[in-house]
Amino acid sequence: MNFILSAVIVLGAIALIAAVVLYACSKKFAVYEDPRIGQVQELLPGANCGGCGFAGCADMAGALVKACDAGSIDGLLCPVGGQAVMGQVADLLGMAVANSEPKVAVVRCYGTCENRPRIAEYDGLMTCAAVNATGQGETGCGYGCLGCGDCTRACTFDAIHMNPETGLPEVDEDKCTACGACVKACPRHIIELRKKGPKGRRVYVRCVNKDKGAVARKNCQVACIGCGKCFKVCKFDAITIENNLSYIDPEKCRLCTKCVDECPTGAIVKVNFPVRKPKQEVKAPADAAQAVAAKETVATETPKKEAEPLTSNKKEEEVKA
Repeated sequence: MNFILSAVIVLGAIALIAAVVLYACSKKFAVYEDPRIGQVQELLPGANCGGCGFAGCADMAGALVKACDAGSIDGLLCPVGGQAVMGQVADLLGMAVANSEPKVAVVRCYGTCENRPRIAEYDGLMTCAAVNATGQGETGCGYGCLGCGDCTRACTFDAIHMNPETGLPEVDEDKCTACGACVKACPRHIIELRKKGPKGRRVYVRCVNKDKGAVARKNCQVACIGCGKCFKVCKFDAITIENNLSYIDPEKCRLCTKCVDECPTGAIVKVNFPVRKPKQEVKAPADAAQAVAAKETVATETPKKEAEPLTSNKKEEEVKA
């Protein structure tokens, strides 16, 4: 009995000592966490997509609080929550947040099965990363889409899908949050985040091929050939040509669409613009045309009256008159 009691007392003493040591360590090595971080994290959508440039929403919340202490949170944006969430965060932190235009992912390649025929057959791991590592793929273009769908698997918002007819990815603007996951997943960097633009309208070069014009056009019918016609027609200095490839700066572009009409290969595309109605020829009113035709018909069909010969009685009447 004494042995059991001694054991209980010893164990209780050890537990008490351990508790005191742990308490002292927790106080000495405690890490202070600003309570605002948890409050900001609750406002964030919790997608943990990494589109903000941080590992997750918790890191984003910490960065926002730290930036608030520095005096400004400009430059930090949650692409999923958008301006609405950033406004709530700014109100919580007592800061002002600059308005930022929404963005959307665009696929800068239109090398469909018709425009870019296959010249080889790939038999291996069907991922874009694997195909890109082995060579230029099944077509002659070493810059275009590989069509294996790495971008679709990277998207957590179901905003991008592969079109089975064209073999290219298509972005759903209503679902896209511009998180940038598809941009990071594409090994050839053909997906870009661009401003949605007013009413969703935007103009961009749908090609990333840097080969010379003849080679690029041989491998793809709608490739940019770097001819410079778009550059010459642009009045806003929004187009640059580098490495045989044109690029339209979304910050300078005024959506005049002159470059779209000037491009000889159709490599420049305009999105969400109204369809132009064909010009109708001005025709004369039907009644006026019929009246003119009737007059011409009467003039041609009515015979001219011949002059009657003068008789003796008529001659005398004319002389008396």
